Amino acid sequence: MTDTSAGASERLRDPNYTPPLAQAIPLGFQHVMAMFASNITPAIIIAGVAGFGFGAPEADIPAVIYMIQMAMLFAGVATLFQTIGFGPVGARLPIVQGTSFAFLPVMIPAVAGAGVGGMAGLTTGVLIGGLFHFCLGFVIKRIRFALPPLVTGLIVLLIGLLLVKVGIEYAAGGAGDFNKSKPEWGGVGNWTMAGVVILVTMFIKFTTKGFLSMASVLLGLIAGYIVAWLMGAVNFSGVSSAAVFALPQPFKFGFELNWGIIIGMCLMAVVSAIETVGDTSGITKGGAGREATDSEIAGATFADGLGTAVAGLFGGLPNTSFSQNVGLVAMTGVMSRHVVTIGALFLILAGLVPKVGAVINTIPFPVLGGGVIIMFGMVAASGVNMLSDVKWNRRNMLIFAVSLSLGMGLQQVPDALKFAGSTVQLLLGTGLLPAAILAIVLNLILPEETD
Repeated sequence: MTDTSAGASERLRDPNYTPPLAQAIPLGFQHVMAMFASNITPAIIIAGVAGFGFGAPEADIPAVIYMIQMAMLFAGVATLFQTIGFGPVGARLPIVQGTSFAFLPVMIPAVAGAGVGGMAGLTTGVLIGGLFHFCLGFVIKRIRFALPPLVTGLIVLLIGLLLVKVGIEYAAGGAGDFNKSKPEWGGVGNWTMAGVVILVTMFIKFTTKGFLSMASVLLGLIAGYIVAWLMGAVNFSGVSSAAVFALPQPFKFGFELNWGIIIGMCLMAVVSAIETVGDTSGITKGGAGREATDSEIAGATFADGLGTAVAGLFGGLPNTSFSQNVGLVAMTGVMSRHVVTIGALFLILAGLVPKVGAVINTIPFPVLGGGVIIMFGMVAASGVNMLSDVKWNRRNMLIFAVSLSLGMGLQQVPDALKFAGSTVQLLLGTGLLPAAILAIVLNLILPEETD
């Protein structure tokens, strides 16, 4: 009996092992549920900032639905790149890919007030940035030294801090002047919906364990959605007109070279690649009790970049490995990549059905805002956790202080860069990129303290 149990345990740690379908299908669906809310949120935010959403002066609801579709479809496609792989592409590990929050500080100013023209430049930048990201797979092991916890922790913390404003705006009724001009913006009704999401999420997180705890944000969104429906705030007008099946369209939003966006996407690709290295290592340590091999790390980076490039080709947003699913692998102890492949197929199927995207698009801004406040707060908390490994001497405190102040300051006061050209202003006005570059450079050139 002992040998049998030991053998079963060993099989679960084997990425090539396929559990019986009765176990594999629910395990795969569990991976989808754990990442679903985080995956679609960036697409909804960018669509809202670009002016596509309900109530916008030039509302384009099919475009919003399409972006939600692409978030699901190419999360599934990129996950297949990781789990099945081909050639050097793919870690062939249970890595789940999804739309990245990290790029939002760069993407939001790229499309704010620019409509479809901004989306053309953004998705072209995603395509080119993805190809650059792919190339990082050849050198990823050599550049890790430049990104210690001081730098990566600062970057992750800033991502969360710079995006908190978006969460508050959504909870109040939506971002953009066209939403803020509505009489109900900032009203009690909006904050009631957002508050339900926050309270239910926290209750589930701290009173349950396992999958329910990991899916607490999704369950909180569902609770908030029910309350919003009871309050009459859910609009189903776009669902009936949405198609049952549709294929992605190449260059859906056009093709436009904007060097500020392209450079920003390429610089952020370095951050995303390092995040994927950490997730790959986390999966092999948590699920198999070993270090990730060089080929697994390179393969994961190749798949990360290729998945982003393909998404950009069809009007999608950048994707990266999802850390919450790393925790799920450690929790279940199931290392089977085929389980995650099943989850990827769920995502692809949902991404090919616009009615699914149309239903998701009925989520009111305040409901999404409640979830976003938690998600962005958790991003910032993850950065703080990473910074706990830093030795806080005078050198490191100075690097952190200068980089953080400059990053947050430039994002809050972009007019301070009037002397710069539009490309430089776009890059530095994100706040994240100047802070990241400054932290990396200072960490490389300032001598370590000996005392």
